[in-house]
Amino acid sequence: RPCSVCERDPATCGLIPSQTKYLYICVFLCFVLIGDITQKGYEKKQAKLLAPFVPQTQSKTHHTDFLSAYFPPSLDPTSNPNAVPVAAPRQHRAHRSGGTRDDRYRSDIHTEAVQAALARHKEEKMALPMPTKRRSAFVQPPAENCTPPDTSSASEDEGSLRRRQAAISAMLAQNLQSPEYWINRSVQSSSTSSSASSTLSHGDGKTHNHNQGQTSVLADVLAHTRIESSSIPPDVTSTVPQDRNSRVDLPPNITVRGMSRGQSRSSMMDTAGGVPAHSRVSTKIQQLLNTLKRPKRPPLSEFFLDDFEEIVEVPQPDPNTPRPEGRQMIPVKGEPLGVVSNWPPALQAALARWGATQAKSPALTALDITGKPLYTLTYGKLWSRSLKLAYTLLNKLGTKNEPVLKPGDRVALVYPNSDPGMFWVAFYGCLLAEVIPVPIEVPLSRKDAGSQQIGFLLGSCGVGLALTSEVCLKGLPKTQNGEIMQFKGWPRLKWVVTDTKYLTKPSKDWQPLLPTANTDTAYIEYKASKEGTVMGVAVSKISMLTHCQALTQACNYCEGETLVNVLDFKKDSGLWHGVLTSVMNRIHTISVPYSVMKACPLSWVQRVHVHKARVALVKCRDLHWAMMAHRDQKDTNLSSLRMLIVADGANPWSVSSCDAFLNVFQSHGLTPEMICPCASSPEAMTVAIRRPGAQGTPLPARAVLSMAGLSHGVIRVNTEDKNSALTVQDVGHVMPGALMCIVKPDGPPMLCKTDEIGEIVLNSRAGGTMYYGLPGVTKNTFEVIPVNSGGTPIGEVPFKRTGLLGFVGPGSLVFVVGKIEGLLSVSGRRHNADDLVATALAVEPVKTIYRGRIAVFSVTVFYDERVVIVAEQRPDANEEDSFQWMSRVLQAIDSIHQVGLYCLALVPANTLPKTPLGGIHVSETKQHFLEGSLHPCNILMCPHTCVTNLPKPRQKQPVGVGPASIMVGNLVAGKRIAQASGRDLGLIDDQEQSRKHQFLSEALQWRAQTDPDQVLYMLLNAKGVAVSTATCSQLHKRAEKITAALLERGGINTGDNVVLLYPPGIDLIASFYGCLYAGCIPVTVRPPHSQNLAATLPTVRMIIDVSKAACILTTQTLMKILRSKEAAGCVNVKTWPNIIDTDDLPRKRPSNIYKPPTAEMLAYLDFSVSTTGMLTGVKISHSAVNALCRSIKLQCELYSSRQIAICMDPYCGLGFVLWCMSSVYSGHQSILIPPMELETSLPLWLSTLSQYKIRDTFCSYSVMELCTKGLGTQTEALKARGVNLSCVRSCVIIAEERPRLALTQSFSKLFKDLGLSPRAVSTAFGARVNLAICLQGTAGPDPSTVYVDMKSLRHDRVRLVERGAPQSLPLMESGTILPGVRVIIVNPETRGPLGDSHLGEIWVNSPHNASGYYSIYGEESLQGDHFNTRLSFGDTETHWARTGYLGFVRRTELLDARGDRHDALFVVGSLDETLELRGLRYHPIDIETSVSRAHRSIAESAVFTWTNLLVVVVELSGSEQEALDLVPLVTNVVLKEHHLIVGVVVIVDPGVIPINSRGEKQRMHLRDSFLADQLDPIYVAYNM
Repeated sequence: RPCSVCERDPATCGLIPSQTKYLYICVFLCFVLIGDITQKGYEKKQAKLLAPFVPQTQSKTHHTDFLSAYFPPSLDPTSNPNAVPVAAPRQHRAHRSGGTRDDRYRSDIHTEAVQAALARHKEEKMALPMPTKRRSAFVQPPAENCTPPDTSSASEDEGSLRRRQAAISAMLAQNLQSPEYWINRSVQSSSTSSSASSTLSHGDGKTHNHNQGQTSVLADVLAHTRIESSSIPPDVTSTVPQDRNSRVDLPPNITVRGMSRGQSRSSMMDTAGGVPAHSRVSTKIQQLLNTLKRPKRPPLSEFFLDDFEEIVEVPQPDPNTPRPEGRQMIPVKGEPLGVVSNWPPALQAALARWGATQAKSPALTALDITGKPLYTLTYGKLWSRSLKLAYTLLNKLGTKNEPVLKPGDRVALVYPNSDPGMFWVAFYGCLLAEVIPVPIEVPLSRKDAGSQQIGFLLGSCGVGLALTSEVCLKGLPKTQNGEIMQFKGWPRLKWVVTDTKYLTKPSKDWQPLLPTANTDTAYIEYKASKEGTVMGVAVSKISMLTHCQALTQACNYCEGETLVNVLDFKKDSGLWHGVLTSVMNRIHTISVPYSVMKACPLSWVQRVHVHKARVALVKCRDLHWAMMAHRDQKDTNLSSLRMLIVADGANPWSVSSCDAFLNVFQSHGLTPEMICPCASSPEAMTVAIRRPGAQGTPLPARAVLSMAGLSHGVIRVNTEDKNSALTVQDVGHVMPGALMCIVKPDGPPMLCKTDEIGEIVLNSRAGGTMYYGLPGVTKNTFEVIPVNSGGTPIGEVPFKRTGLLGFVGPGSLVFVVGKIEGLLSVSGRRHNADDLVATALAVEPVKTIYRGRIAVFSVTVFYDERVVIVAEQRPDANEEDSFQWMSRVLQAIDSIHQVGLYCLALVPANTLPKTPLGGIHVSETKQHFLEGSLHPCNILMCPHTCVTNLPKPRQKQPVGVGPASIMVGNLVAGKRIAQASGRDLGLIDDQEQSRKHQFLSEALQWRAQTDPDQVLYMLLNAKGVAVSTATCSQLHKRAEKITAALLERGGINTGDNVVLLYPPGIDLIASFYGCLYAGCIPVTVRPPHSQNLAATLPTVRMIIDVSKAACILTTQTLMKILRSKEAAGCVNVKTWPNIIDTDDLPRKRPSNIYKPPTAEMLAYLDFSVSTTGMLTGVKISHSAVNALCRSIKLQCELYSSRQIAICMDPYCGLGFVLWCMSSVYSGHQSILIPPMELETSLPLWLSTLSQYKIRDTFCSYSVMELCTKGLGTQTEALKARGVNLSCVRSCVIIAEERPRLALTQSFSKLFKDLGLSPRAVSTAFGARVNLAICLQGTAGPDPSTVYVDMKSLRHDRVRLVERGAPQSLPLMESGTILPGVRVIIVNPETRGPLGDSHLGEIWVNSPHNASGYYSIYGEESLQGDHFNTRLSFGDTETHWARTGYLGFVRRTELLDARGDRHDALFVVGSLDETLELRGLRYHPIDIETSVSRAHRSIAESAVFTWTNLLVVVVELSGSEQEALDLVPLVTNVVLKEHHLIVGVVVIVDPGVIPINSRGEKQRMHLRDSFLADQLDPIYVAYNM
């Protein structure tokens, strides 16, 4: 809490005398440890504590100190269930989960800045829609079930950045309770099971008058968004006028198979085409639109002008961008490296010397888990054991003639951090044997984060042998046989145990070589790159020695000193100071392992005190923990120290840890001169270090830099805006004997100007020499020659890149502001990941974030880097707090860093991959994010704010271009008009009796007389047995009986409509002809599903009502269902028309069979649900039936001797024609396979084709998909059963959509082994206005496939490209155009013909066009438009029918039956389903194809738009914890491949996306269900 008088943090407040500060901190920590203290209680305690001091106000100048509330594990009760907080009374041993803030990033200045930034949003009363989550999903495990708590956070250097200060200002607390805060309480609409809180609401629940006012205002806004007449919602996000040619939209909101629950129109308040007025989803979408309407920052200059082809435009520079103005920097030289007479010629020589002359002198003390000394290794012991190991390695591992190891071989050193002694012996043993040690981390499991990359390192270094200790070997994961597990990506290793008892004493005549240091590799240190690859930096013997000499000189090391090392001794400063330089100078090292620090954070301070150590080697984390635990120890004294080396002092946020530690321990003998931050990198080793100062020398200065300047790579002292300042401390001077330059981080290594941030490069004999085994990468890093502004090299000497970003300040002091690996380059500006972590942590994370564990990285999406933040959520954090925190982090980062966040994800505690010392493994986290295996429990995507480089929206040209100019334009461009036609139907052939009959009823009678015993139909059951057959006479006689029943029981008049309600079979066919004989109009309807009446019966009822049916013909079973109680629950069963059951028919014949007076009379009605969810009935005349059957007969060469197999539903379209009419007309035999039989016997269809040697078969996509998914793995079994498909000449898929190329190709490939010809599979195409336009016949050429450019297709252009071209879309011809059919491609707006390079609506002219719609409520005017329309110019006489499908015609090189070049028709998609977004035309299937490829758990997807937002619905086939992984992946893929921003991502269960009988998605139904909140989604994400 801030000081109640001066509003500043208590630790820095000038009003509280210094002796009270310590007491205040103790009480503060006590409160935090006890648990959640109430606000009142807190204020009471505070007032009581401060009461004696408040009156004595004195003005003091205050210096910024820091108070921390980030506990090391020993002080955090979650890490040790038995730990008792020291200051807490015994009865308050309450548990507190580890949600404390990470103080490495803490600075009260920065926290104030964040609060000020958030306060700026106070005026915006904008409600952000909170994601909807199914309550059952994502139950977080309780804290105790988690893996052991982690002890560090955020960044790779686990412990460097400690500057964000705790006390969040009182202003924020008020804002949280104020309804005027940037997020207001928004309308709470219908609350259903899927979410209790529909929007994010701040506040404590108190009602305020003005709050109610706001609510009503928002309600008004929502009310005004209702749409009265149009079914197409207005575009509320753009100014482009909407002009979409909507064809027909039928009101009935019918329900189809596949819906999760039934819905009827009467139960909804009608607005906007069937969307309830107060729907929760609509409210949220409206809020989302409101947030999107907020003014964004001015977008960056557009990168892309998308006019036919994308042209990448060079962004125009902003004139206000700060630019470097200084002179070019001059390389900075370190002091010369002095030559000291007693420096050894090599490091091994130093060890030999001390081992012989100072054998009793202690070299290393190791500590046990409690922090007590465990053993001390003397220089004599170290020397003798290293000798033994060297001898054993060279002489005892193999035979004399075939040694396992030779000098120069690489060896892995695998030792735990708690065993420094074994490591020292192994390292020096390798040096003496002249083999090259490669220290690595101990692998704990096969799935260790980054273990695969360690395998890459071992492979690139050619490591075949690993040294380890016996204890460590026992702890390694084993296989069931007891062998050490083969770790992922690792080469095969031979393990050697180096415990003393296994080593051999060298023979008298053996002496190790102790040559003078040369350029041979001494050891290899591993280093992880930003991408996560692990490389080995090779350090030569001379570099190792020179580096030790430089450190000795810079740090002024003396013989016999004591050094306390808290760092990892395997790499970096821990190795350089604690293992190498210490031996060179005969220093006594006390090694404090990480496990001791976890148990006793103050242990290193105690070691300094006990051993009177002169030097301590720590990281910010260790300072921080010691400071937190320091109240346990009153008597520690640090005055013996002359140097406290802060190894990660290069981190810009380290300054706060140093200051805070000094503040606490100054009274214990610590002086400011002792603190020595240093900067280092694996490649260049130590870059710079602050030299230990003498008492009283002036302290180095601080730099307060502008973050905005830093993002542009320039140094500007921050004067105006204190909200975005970064304070950095120097890291001293460059190392002795080194030369330093600052070069530009991108492009050629050009020297920076003095006020410019760049990468530090170093020339020195000390430092790495190469990445071992990777010569290509080595050159770019180790052999850099800086150039001046003119591009000429500044000299011959090569420099090494350090990966550190910084500048040289006054007095040649080096300042570091970040690392290349933490650099995020977004839209030409640079941001440091650590700075973003610090800002996120300043937004009150205590309630939400677990132990301050946050990872920041960038991902490349749509030609730019996008910032992603992933944090661990506390197990007890609630949904609303988390969402609130996320929304505020967005604003804070936007305000302070001027960069938009792309994605913010929260994952359960302890689930982010860890580095060996417990930090977050950032590259592995990024990998999980991109693979979709992060499993977030909360996610917020904000693509709208940060993707500013989308192509410009297309402005449509006005339609007023004259027909003549279009014609001339096409002619000049050399384009032919896009039209095509099938063969002529030809004259009637007298030889074929059936053609004399104009009516199908006559054809059946004629066949019954001339060939009564010919079998026309055979129906198979699941076992492949023919359950019923129908000869010509049987069918005729049964039809007569049905006619008699109709006339007798039904009282039917000529022309009445009769509904046929049958399962697929011969009864359906007989009833059809019975109706024709009676002069009735048959209407086939799919029967309701007995298990799902609620969803299927309303559709049946609707068709019966719409068709005004006089009676229903059905079976006894279905009749019972129609009259059942269950049916009564869904529809009114008392008002059914007369129901006649045809199972028990009279043995009467009708007196006469009806013959229509003309062929133009109606034959039947064809009712179907279109893909847009519209129920349409079309009228089919007798002449159309005749022409269609004749056309099919010609195309497929059907004769009475032929057999075909049909496996599809027979209720509408071409499927019904093939099932019921074609055989009667052509006389061929049809084998009928109901698709539902395949559910019990998958191979039924294929085995039937094989058994009857069928040449032509017809099926639906659903059947093909079923076979592909179900039988794809069983081809061998089918082959063994004798299934052979080589007989199949054509397998035609009957559909009203674009051919599904991926499915047809999969089917062909899978069953190729069964003899299926790759040319056999083809598709048909029909529409409501014409049931069969294309059908692949026997005579035509094979269907052709073309690749079109998707970018052009969005502009309604057709540009063919090569296969595999980027953004190419494969399209297959929809079958050969049927005889007698003509098609033309027309502009749907101008109704003028188009050239063949354009996409347009397919119009059709044919004798079998339908006569019109049967009934469209109030839309009769559209009938003429659809069935009888003319071109606006060109051939204006011909009458055409509009199919409502977009496509194009291409002339191919193939020849047709007449020998002419073949014109192929390609169907692209339904015009009603296209999405008009950003002025471009998108086809849902293309976006869905991309989405389905995004993640293995996406079973199916569907897209639609609502108020110009793109909504993607995804069916999740995996576990629910994967649901949120899909949100960023879906957003990424749609942005990348289609240049669209997804507005809403809805994750649902499998089977929720409704499909019709042809297997087509019902997207409009899905839209209505979503908006009516009937999907029960697993998760709904609203992308901001």
